[in-house]
Amino acid sequence: MPYPLDAAAVRSWCGLALEALGRERERIDAINVYPVADGDTGTNLYLTLESAARAVEAAFDGHTSSGTTPCLADAIGAMAHGALIGARGNSGTILAQLLRGMTEVLAAGDGSADALRRALRRAAASTYEAVAHPVEGTVLTVATAAADAAERAADGETGAAEVARAAHEGARTALQETPRQLAVLGRAGVVDAGGCGLVALLGALADALSGEVSATPVAVRADAPLPEAAGCAAAALVAADGCGNPGGPAFEVIYLLEAGDAAVARLRTRLDALGDSLVVVGGDGLWNVHVHVDDAGAAVEAGIEAGRPHRVRITHFGAPGRPEEPAMTARAVVAVVPGAGLAGLCAEAGATPVAVRPGEPPASGELVQAIRQAHAREVMLLPNDPDLRHTAAAAAEQARTEGVRVALIPTRSAVQGLAALAVHEPDRSFDEDVVAMTAAAGATRYAELAVAERQSWTMAGVCQAGDVLGLIDGDVAVIGADLTRIATTVLDRMLSAGGEMVTLVLGADAPGTLAERLERHVREHHLAVDTVVYEGGQHAAPLLIGVE
Repeated sequence: MPYPLDAAAVRSWCGLALEALGRERERIDAINVYPVADGDTGTNLYLTLESAARAVEAAFDGHTSSGTTPCLADAIGAMAHGALIGARGNSGTILAQLLRGMTEVLAAGDGSADALRRALRRAAASTYEAVAHPVEGTVLTVATAAADAAERAADGETGAAEVARAAHEGARTALQETPRQLAVLGRAGVVDAGGCGLVALLGALADALSGEVSATPVAVRADAPLPEAAGCAAAALVAADGCGNPGGPAFEVIYLLEAGDAAVARLRTRLDALGDSLVVVGGDGLWNVHVHVDDAGAAVEAGIEAGRPHRVRITHFGAPGRPEEPAMTARAVVAVVPGAGLAGLCAEAGATPVAVRPGEPPASGELVQAIRQAHAREVMLLPNDPDLRHTAAAAAEQARTEGVRVALIPTRSAVQGLAALAVHEPDRSFDEDVVAMTAAAGATRYAELAVAERQSWTMAGVCQAGDVLGLIDGDVAVIGADLTRIATTVLDRMLSAGGEMVTLVLGADAPGTLAERLERHVREHHLAVDTVVYEGGQHAAPLLIGVE
């Protein structure tokens, strides 16, 4: 029997959609040839919806603990927000915008057939607003066809379940036309991968509202042979022909951004000039930014100028002019780093960074996904935090079951990670590289300056909220009120045991004169010691220090 479009239906929709994308993930990955044939559209859609489903469950848990029941606005709002903060790749970012568009209509609390029709129309229109240069024959076209079919079905007698089923069938039909609308799909003889994901999502919605669950696979190839594609399998064509985006940018950059509408408008213009595949979704002060660029640092810096970027993810596709199919490289480095500045620095050095905010450590699944996106047979994993040891070990073990040789380098700080990355040599043997990187990290003492949030007992005595803490090798060694003075004291203590190189990583909140004063202090008081300074950006500690 049909069910109403309410909070329970949204919860059921999430669960069914996650199951459907789980079944279809590998098939969708296999036909991913546009905009970049990196074979991860199905995975990105699954991870995005997984984040959405977690948010919906959290909303239900919150209401259960308070003895209330969530309404439609609570559930669909949580689903859209979860997708926004967890969006992966171009496809996941667009999915987040589709859900946000639906939320703008359904949050009014009306789960009628007419409301669903209007929600689907708003969802389709919002994707065109989010994508800098819309292309037909993609998920955008499929979303529009779904909205068109929903409008044709909606009348005074039709329920929400019938509207959802009509939208699903309209999307399925439109999906089969995508190879005729987009040449790269036609040459490969496949349908659009993102559109496949949307068909699965709409099918789950129809199942949730009708109560009739179907597990019909989404057709991933064209119904009829296409002139350009006769006899060509997608993978073979991509490998031999490079259909898609030859000569495109080398990096995919994604981050959440806290910024106002005017700043985001300026950011769109700047990023559009830097690269392609630009998608900016969100609103109300929180946005998800996705772009393909050659200069990952410039894309992150643009976000810093616009507002507060966090959860920065930078994926290296390969050198400019790469083929569509990212070739498996011999070896890569995946590094967890605090702050956008360090993420950009690591990416430019050839690593795949996983940028984190304080108090928001990555899950093992995020590290596994970063290892996959490195597209390498051998991977060095740098956790750069002692608290991530078990999480990183779990990720490494999972990646090994997938055939990737992973070495966990025991880095306890970002400065140890920089030291390890500096000696990384892909041309030498794996074991020799592991030894060299581990030795470089172990030879680097590390320190951090932080600001106490509350009164606490430490190894250096009692600190009060607002005190500056100087931590050496993870333990509080100095407490004081002046950041520059504490930094100088920490440096002197570390260099008293010797050292040849000092690395300073400045957070966004560090005083403007701090680096200059510390460099001068080292020159005047510690002979033959070099100093190098990096900008850590937002969410990095006020100062990280490394002594080699």
